[in-house]
Amino acid sequence: MAATPTSIQRRPERADDDNAKQPAPAAMPPGLRHADDTKAGITRQREKDGFAYFDAAGKRIDDEDEIKRINVLAIPPAYEDVWICPDARGHIQATGRDARGRKQYRYHPRWRETRDADKYERMAEFGRALPKIRARVARDLNLPGMPCDKVIAAIVQLLDTTLIRIGSVEYARDNQSYGLTTLRKKHVKIEAGQLRFRFRGKSGIEHDVTVNNARVKRIVRRCAELPGHDLFQYLDEDGTRRTVGSADINDYLRRASGADFTAKDYRTWAGSVYALAALRRLMCSSAAEARRHIVATVKDVAALLRNTPAVCKRCYIHPAVISSFEADELQSLAPAQSRRGLRVDEVAFAALLAQAEKRAAKLARQAGAKGRKAREAAVADSIDDSITSLLKKSRVVRKAAAAKADAKAGAQGTRRAAAPRVAGVRATGASRAAKQAAP
Repeated sequence: MAATPTSIQRRPERADDDNAKQPAPAAMPPGLRHADDTKAGITRQREKDGFAYFDAAGKRIDDEDEIKRINVLAIPPAYEDVWICPDARGHIQATGRDARGRKQYRYHPRWRETRDADKYERMAEFGRALPKIRARVARDLNLPGMPCDKVIAAIVQLLDTTLIRIGSVEYARDNQSYGLTTLRKKHVKIEAGQLRFRFRGKSGIEHDVTVNNARVKRIVRRCAELPGHDLFQYLDEDGTRRTVGSADINDYLRRASGADFTAKDYRTWAGSVYALAALRRLMCSSAAEARRHIVATVKDVAALLRNTPAVCKRCYIHPAVISSFEADELQSLAPAQSRRGLRVDEVAFAALLAQAEKRAAKLARQAGAKGRKAREAAVADSIDDSITSLLKKSRVVRKAAAAKADAKAGAQGTRRAAAPRVAGVRATGASRAAKQAAP
């Protein structure tokens, strides 16, 4: 399936790897701030016993807590052009260039948690959109000629069934590791009427994948007949050959679904579906046995996705699958039946997500009710306190008024009682004076 090398138009594409910079969300998680590594930050200089760190003004940092924060980031010593966020609350905590010149990032733990949570939260929406995407793919596979959407539909079909990473030009160029959009013609053959893909993927993992899909096979064969080394190419309106990049795939998924989904959502969906399918078939009599089943299942799913178990559990298996198995709730799921656009195990996962959504909504309502009751109680307490305070003030005022009245009355009584005595004294004095004046 070789062809003569020739020039070809390649669309600009962004790197599609797990370390690619993530934009700040519209609403930053509480306690975090948007960090920009193009602005001045902390730098480091190698010394005999390690590194010295300097702030944006060039002053050496000696604060032990700040140095401890930087050390926790575990920035590899080999990284060059290291930038460290001066704010412990920055969503990006550090950046640097690895030995191959690729930019790497260290994120705040809360940012990673938020990003992963967002990814998992949209799985239910992805499950609802998947039948629509698959229907669009089926239509585009039958388009006449070799237009862009037909070739992309073939790639999406392969993504859906093989879970091969989408790939990036950067990894193909620097690491000679490939994905669907960067495959070369040498990586595929037709054997016994089937497509066989053999290549090295991300992290040096060897792939050997067989595909038996007649429509995809015809498209791949026609792609291979076009000149050039790249496998997946199409002809634009002017007849110019162009390659397909990861950005083209993601744009197609957005157009097909009407939502902001990417190729990575397929792997998260598939990892969760396969984990659920495996765990639903297992029984356990103790927490220890449940943990063993989870570990074994995660390893199996990691092999399917060609990932490490740690990354697989953290990034590609929905937490509801694990927590439901640990709580012995998977057996209570109604037996799943396939429906248009979804397979049986996918329907079961969609049901689990719906169950989780209902539970979350119920908890939110309960929390809201508790919050309302707490607020009402707080208002009532505040009113009671105000009334009590007013009553106390009223009693104090009344007592003060009564005391003042009593004091005034007492003073008036004293004056009235003193008046006759004064009059009597005056009369007695006058009588004495009259007697003294008589002849």
